[in-house]
Amino acid sequence: MAGLRAPRAGLAREQQMKVDNAFDPEEAAKCLVWIRQVTGEDIPVESVMDDRQQILDFFYETLKDGFLLCKLANCIVPEEMQIKMKSLTFKKSTNEAFESARERSRLEIFCDKIMEFGVPETLTFQIDSLYEKTNLVQVYCAIRNFGMEAESRPNFTGERFWPKKAEENKREFTDEQLKASKSVIGLQMGTNKGASQSGMTFGKQRMITEK
Repeated sequence: MAGLRAPRAGLAREQQMKVDNAFDPEEAAKCLVWIRQVTGEDIPVESVMDDRQQILDFFYETLKDGFLLCKLANCIVPEEMQIKMKSLTFKKSTNEAFESARERSRLEIFCDKIMEFGVPETLTFQIDSLYEKTNLVQVYCAIRNFGMEAESRPNFTGERFWPKKAEENKREFTDEQLKASKSVIGLQMGTNKGASQSGMTFGKQRMITEK
């Protein structure tokens, strides 16, 4: 319930502004395009491409409830690692407090799943980074890391969307952007636990059905 949180003030506000300024709309849009490609979901990212703030808001609103991220994970991880999306956690609640708790749980499940898949915990995101919109840089970096991990499995034969891990451009973000991304962590109250697959093959091919 990010809209109910009191506005930040003083040092917290200053640090949050640095994080927001570090947001790269092109990187966020690239993540959404990849998610669309993998899941087959209709994500009209092109409709907001001309405005940085619109991309930021669209990225947040598209991913905040955790449904799409968990579907993304299920499109990539092997059968034995699938998220059970018919569980109570994935049922929408009309009770705002219950739904908020479930949305946070879905985000935690996603972070746990990509760690199980091979993404280091330090390269995932804190739940508040997305849910409270405090560090969206951390979120799209985690999605990119998940994508690179998916394309590094020995049986991946599709066209690469992400650079190989060994080829990743370590200077993609400036020192100022990296410092801004890290500085907000101490101000957050969160946890670190947090289609077609055209041209992609992740292990054994299987049908992707709605959960």
